[in-house]
Amino acid sequence: MIVWERLRVFAAVAEHGSISGAAAALHITGSAVTQHVRKLEREVRCPLVEPDGRGIRLTTAGRVLADTALHVAGTIAEAERDLANLHGQIVGPLRIGAIATALRAHIPQVLHTLTARHPRLTPTLRDGEVVDMIPALRSRHLDAVVTESWSTRPSRYPPGIHLTELIREDVHLAVPDGHPLASRSAPIPLADLGDLAWVSCPPGTDPHEALVHTLRGHNVDADVRYCVTDYTTHLLLVAAGLAVALVPRMARHPQPDGVRFLRTASSITRTIGVATVEGVHTPAVDAFVAVLRDQVAAWSPEL
Repeated sequence: MIVWERLRVFAAVAEHGSISGAAAALHITGSAVTQHVRKLEREVRCPLVEPDGRGIRLTTAGRVLADTALHVAGTIAEAERDLANLHGQIVGPLRIGAIATALRAHIPQVLHTLTARHPRLTPTLRDGEVVDMIPALRSRHLDAVVTESWSTRPSRYPPGIHLTELIREDVHLAVPDGHPLASRSAPIPLADLGDLAWVSCPPGTDPHEALVHTLRGHNVDADVRYCVTDYTTHLLLVAAGLAVALVPRMARHPQPDGVRFLRTASSITRTIGVATVEGVHTPAVDAFVAVLRDQVAAWSPEL
């Protein structure tokens, strides 16, 4: 007989792809996760994971069981949310996905406020790109996703997804202090940005596609030489004189020495929002959106 607790732990391993990821999500130790997986393997009489370099990967049997485990975990989480919703209680699991810049700037304080107000709430968090997290939201493996959308290439969401817009922020051109553009006081025409090396997020992400689309609209082909997810690294590469970048206001902190931010002649903005499933309004999700909205509204970093 398969014990639910072990199946729940295995579902987390399958979802996060590692023992450490599952342990962080479940707030238990890595050794506890390993013990649950080993006991589950004995119960089903076959190996479910195997070594893969320094990590692990699912065996064929593991992939088969993972589908069931994730489905069962999702069903139980829905039941918990439905029961909480009946009584208007803010309790149980809350699974959040967020882009990295919003996560760093806002989510820690939001989760601190939420858990202080609602101690029986159990939030979990994963970062990633919108293109990867929206399918997880639609399949009910996430309850809310903090998203981004660029004015020059707006995001399009599939049917059944509701977006709550939180803030619209300026996007500036980041250049090294010694760059010829750095001395200009007037906004920079995008058509003047040819023959530059760029740093951006990886292809397929909203920032990368927005950069390419924006420059292409001004007859400039973006020479993206550095593909890095983290904006902090973007700014370090700019400070080192290796590249220029388009950087949203929220991603400008911490700002290294040696970087100048310039306005572009054609305005570029980025909108931060929260995506949820239409018609699914649980007290936990509503509380998260409300606290995040208040946090973002109060945010006013020095520029």
